[in-house]
Amino acid sequence: MSEQVPAAATSPVLPAAVLARRQHLPLKFAPVTLSGTLVNLVPLDIDRDAAVLHARSNGQPATLGTRTVAAYDADAVVWRYLFSGPFATVGELATYLRGQVDAPNGLCLCVFDRATGSQVGVVNFMNNVPEHLKVELGGIWYSPLAQRTGANAEATYLMLRHAFALGYRRVEWKCDALNARSRHAALRMGFTFEGIQDAHFIIKDRNRDTAWFRILDSEWPAVRAHLERLLSAPA
Repeated sequence: MSEQVPAAATSPVLPAAVLARRQHLPLKFAPVTLSGTLVNLVPLDIDRDAAVLHARSNGQPATLGTRTVAAYDADAVVWRYLFSGPFATVGELATYLRGQVDAPNGLCLCVFDRATGSQVGVVNFMNNVPEHLKVELGGIWYSPLAQRTGANAEATYLMLRHAFALGYRRVEWKCDALNARSRHAALRMGFTFEGIQDAHFIIKDRNRDTAWFRILDSEWPAVRAHLERLLSAPA
């Protein structure tokens, strides 16, 4: 059966103030530090951060303040659904991070646990398209020391708040369709599920179908209130 094509139509021209925002947003995100109650997001520095991040994501037992994790499967706990990893050496992780730090259309941020002042994960503004006022939050991973602590929710809140304050209309979240934990997190934080793009990538020699989520600027006030309630709830 042939697809039914709707009658010709056009969307209304966007307001001039919206269109003007495109002129002020660079392709390369400007460095910024975003501070919260649980975490600080700081532009990642390979020399400062790589060794600590490797030690906290390679499966070895680790301690951070009063939190301790025993030996774990780094692939299952951290790296399975990412484009690379686990990493046998600090140098391999540093090479992976260098690609994100040097990305022409993004900003790589190291997540610091505020209570200890130590590195616990990585997040990125990525696939930035100022022309269309959209950007993605991605390349996100945390040491098991930070998982289920509220760090991800607060880091996401800080990044969303920054992106919408800059004037973006759309913030995207994408993940492997098999990544139930990421999909649940996106929905819990207020992202809208848009569907699954089949055969989107080949990652680690395996097929990846990608689940797409988004928040629009018109949705942000309600999502912001939801996230602030979520973050203020007792642990």
